[in-house]
Amino acid sequence: MKKYDYLIVGSGLFGATFAYKANKAGKRCLVIDKRPHIGGNVYCERTEGINVHKYGAHIFHTSNKEVWEFVNSIVEFNRYTNSPVANYKGHLYNLPFNMNTFNELWGVKTPQEAEAKIAEQKKEAVAALNGGEPSNLEEQALTLVGKDIFEKLIKEYTEKQWGRKCRELPSFIIKRLPVRLVFDNNYFNDKYQGIPIGGYNKLIEGLLEGIDTKINIDFFRSEYHDWRKWADKLVYCGPLDEYFDYCYGKLDWRTVTFKTRIEDVPNYQGNAVVNYTSHDEPYTRVIEHKHFEMFGQEVYDCPKTVVSEEYSTEYKEGMEPYYPVNDEKNNSLAEQYRKLASAEENVIFGGRLAEYKYYDMAPIIEKVLCMSI
Repeated sequence: MKKYDYLIVGSGLFGATFAYKANKAGKRCLVIDKRPHIGGNVYCERTEGINVHKYGAHIFHTSNKEVWEFVNSIVEFNRYTNSPVANYKGHLYNLPFNMNTFNELWGVKTPQEAEAKIAEQKKEAVAALNGGEPSNLEEQALTLVGKDIFEKLIKEYTEKQWGRKCRELPSFIIKRLPVRLVFDNNYFNDKYQGIPIGGYNKLIEGLLEGIDTKINIDFFRSEYHDWRKWADKLVYCGPLDEYFDYCYGKLDWRTVTFKTRIEDVPNYQGNAVVNYTSHDEPYTRVIEHKHFEMFGQEVYDCPKTVVSEEYSTEYKEGMEPYYPVNDEKNNSLAEQYRKLASAEENVIFGGRLAEYKYYDMAPIIEKVLCMSI
């Protein structure tokens, strides 16, 4: 008799939530992860009394009450509201684009004035298309928000993110840009948002409580690669192309790297996330981790702070893959792999790596909660 019903490869949100649900259904699970910790990219490191988001800022947000109540049943979430700031050559602008942004850009004070200014800014780009559709990201952005916002808050930031000129990027990347004619800096429209009190490790540990878990195990270079000896079914959360030994070729990814340091001040930049939107700085943003969980006097009761510069780069062997490159070539290649995946018996492919699809956190949890196990 096999020891487990499920062998789960990867302890990120998909794998951990699946294991939790399967365990509640009386199934026996083994979770393995090749990293030296559980939690995938939501893992936090404790430094100077601060939970540091090791793999970049993770802000949980959802309008799904069931998902919100589910995660809060594991660990209570705080009231953190994501309100990033953009720094363009030393000038600060609120994000997403709202009345505060437009006031800082143009001095407008009413929604009517802002609408008129945006319409004026878009006019030239719309006319240049002569009734046609935007063929690249630059044309798309200019027809949505006009020259000033594009030049200061989109163009160079996007080029740093993707390592390509905006004219070389497909228009669909930026099909919709949030333009809000209200003085509201809340980045998300979702009803619920926050950070687990005590960090994301509390969430993952709660999901995996009582479940057999092993770290530092590479599925492809361990005894578990012959998974049918161990379990009836496999839940695979690793890279889709790697599972099939790259038989059609390798999928492309963008990745991010971080330079993290301790600053000997209690409050370095006054906000959790500041985007740097010009080429003057090589990094795309700076994260000050304490602002995710510390508010008011708590910020100053903790005498030091931890900041991370985030750099966007092309994926190379040995790096962590982050974002799928959803261009025509990679989408076509991914579809070939998905056909192979659909033919695999007793294997579930789940999560951004295994599906070659970008996910926020809440939709991953929602997807697992809706699965029959």
